[in-house]
Amino acid sequence: MTELHEKMIAELDGHPDFKVLRKLRPVAAFHQADPGQGSRIGVAIDVETTGLDREVDRIIELAVQRFRFDERGRVTQVGLPRVWREDLGIPLDPKITKLTGLTAGDLAGQAIDEAAAVEILSSADIIVAHNAAFDRPFVDRRLPAIAGQPWACSMAELDWLELGFDGRALAHLVSQCGWFYEGHRAENDILALIYLLSHSAPDGETILSHLVTCSQMMTYQVNAIDAPFDAKDRLKSRGYRWNAEMRFWWRAVSEEEREPERTWLMSDIYTGYGEPAFIPISARERHR
Repeated sequence: MTELHEKMIAELDGHPDFKVLRKLRPVAAFHQADPGQGSRIGVAIDVETTGLDREVDRIIELAVQRFRFDERGRVTQVGLPRVWREDLGIPLDPKITKLTGLTAGDLAGQAIDEAAAVEILSSADIIVAHNAAFDRPFVDRRLPAIAGQPWACSMAELDWLELGFDGRALAHLVSQCGWFYEGHRAENDILALIYLLSHSAPDGETILSHLVTCSQMMTYQVNAIDAPFDAKDRLKSRGYRWNAEMRFWWRAVSEEEREPERTWLMSDIYTGYGEPAFIPISARERHR
């Protein structure tokens, strides 16, 4: 970038009517490693699929990128991205091509390197996706050897408003940090995710530090088994969702919410018979 470009950027940044966004570039690290601190391994992951149905649709592109972070959640090393595509031998929905840019020609004759993907993901202390509830079921199905690894969701597990952001979409969050990128391709999405994780929140802690803290907390899936039919509206308004296969209402709560939720259910829903089930959920089971 020339001196003239830098001057123009400085002038625009200083003007209240403009905001300059910088294009994401591959990076080796965001912070220098401190020899006195331990480190952990994270893997950013993103998938492109033939559709939204985890039972029927399948992965056509898988991208992973390892990174190392210290005890403060600072990213001290970023590895090279690995991207695999998979030819399923079936026609692609034109909507998927429009969304991802992938065509049948891009996939022809290609396959995910399962051994390499399992090795990378198995090395992770935490696997991070920006919508893990979508990505994880597809990955666990395609790579069952890593099905017990701990996952975190940067979209759902963080209170973005509390962290000074609005919205939850990856591109929108990244733009609020001052960057932009070409979305809807797995390799670009994982780089954007690592940039976002490295960003410092208003309290000085990184987004990754906040995410790791949230991920390590135990949560509970509350299954309102055998709840009376006439309680459905009350359950729904409280955030419960219907499990059509198992036929009960459920929601997730934190450790602090567990006892108040039990009290509410027993006084307002069960009223003298039956009781809900509270299933502990760690990062190894979350987002399945």
